[in-house]
Amino acid sequence: MKYFVLFLVLALFSCNKDESDTSEESPIRYSFFIAGHTYGSPGIDNEGFHPAFKNKFDLIQNDGHIDFGVLTGDIVITGTEQNWNDIDSDIIDLGLPVYFAAGNHDMTDRALFESRYGQTYYSFTHQSDLIIVLDPNIDEWNISGDQLQFLQSVLNDEVQNINNIFVFFHQLLWWEPDNIYQNVALNSFAGRADTINFWGEIEPLFNGLSKPVHMFAGDVGAFNTGSEFMYDQYDNITLIASGMGGDVRDNIIIIDVHEDASVSYRLIALNGSNHNALGELMDYELP
Repeated sequence: MKYFVLFLVLALFSCNKDESDTSEESPIRYSFFIAGHTYGSPGIDNEGFHPAFKNKFDLIQNDGHIDFGVLTGDIVITGTEQNWNDIDSDIIDLGLPVYFAAGNHDMTDRALFESRYGQTYYSFTHQSDLIIVLDPNIDEWNISGDQLQFLQSVLNDEVQNINNIFVFFHQLLWWEPDNIYQNVALNSFAGRADTINFWGEIEPLFNGLSKPVHMFAGDVGAFNTGSEFMYDQYDNITLIASGMGGDVRDNIIIIDVHEDASVSYRLIALNGSNHNALGELMDYELP
């Protein structure tokens, strides 16, 4: 009887251990961060990035998984030579590749921006994931003309052998005055046409693909209004916004891509010493 009881105990322990093992998160293959509205508080022309963001550079630098960052627009308050020089200097201090998804403030001098950083929409692959950067500033928040043809071509040619699709732009293109995102407080509607083609033409290109699609926007957070970040997921699409400038819930988001190609998110609070103060991004899922 003693040996039978011992056998049962060992068997139960073994079963529990196996269940625990299968629930463990897959190791991180690589990470990147997104940061929106990085010039910070409206009306303040900082020397480089918003100070609360710069104060978290060490957190980014000490994370050995982070390969690059993406700035999701309104990087500078005005697109001047000096402001871009200051941003370039801060990026050198950060010590990581950083990609730009241009915002309306960045486009106050499009010719200057393009002479320094190249075309405002582009794509590349990183560790079997597809990265797409779009520029809604070209046509009043619409992705149209040559840019639409570029997007269609990329999705036709590049998605077969990739795991995830990451799409970046500044404006919250999914916002409409009568949909579930209507209460998300945007920083600005500057340059927006009365109707835009996100739901009619752009979203259908991604919805139904056999790959997970993660879209990121950065035109939130300038004001302390409660919409400094947002998260929603449906079908194969995840929508995320993140920004700073309100000085209460300023944030960036670190995206972790795991060995099994799954994706998770870390919502990083920039104000104060506790970078976990805002909790988990997925706890804020809409509606």
